[in-house]
Amino acid sequence: MTQATATSDRERRFFRCEVRADPGGEGQGAKIIGYGATFNSLSENLGGFREIIKHGAFDSVMQDDVRGLFNHDPNFVLGRTKSGTLRLTLDDTGLRYEVDLPDTTAGRDAAVLAQRGDYRFSSFAFRNILVKITFCS
Repeated sequence: MTQATATSDRERRFFRCEVRADPGGEGQGAKIIGYGATFNSLSENLGGFREIIKHGAFDSVMQDDVRGLFNHDPNFVLGRTKSGTLRLTLDDTGLRYEVDLPDTTAGRDAAVLAQRGDYRFSSFAFRNILVKITFCS
């Protein structure tokens, strides 16, 4: 299932998927592992249209400085690719993430929620620069 929201020039997509916690080993902190997006699955109705994210959709941003945020709030950074605390990979399923949670209130809260199984969705945000709409019958 995919849901969409838009705030100013930013859009978000939410996906029902597995999000799991890794408590970390000796001397390592907790991690959250999941998928921010899945490929080739039809979204829910997004207001009269549906989307499919294709392989290659994230190719141009894999080298960008991406931040992993708690509830898309820039005040609560959980990890960042530039610092190595957020790692993104592309595989046959989609955009996979692994974030080393910080020892902050947001990080500890995220770890507890993930360990309890409270997370059922992951998401990503983007700015819509170019839109290509294909209508299918």
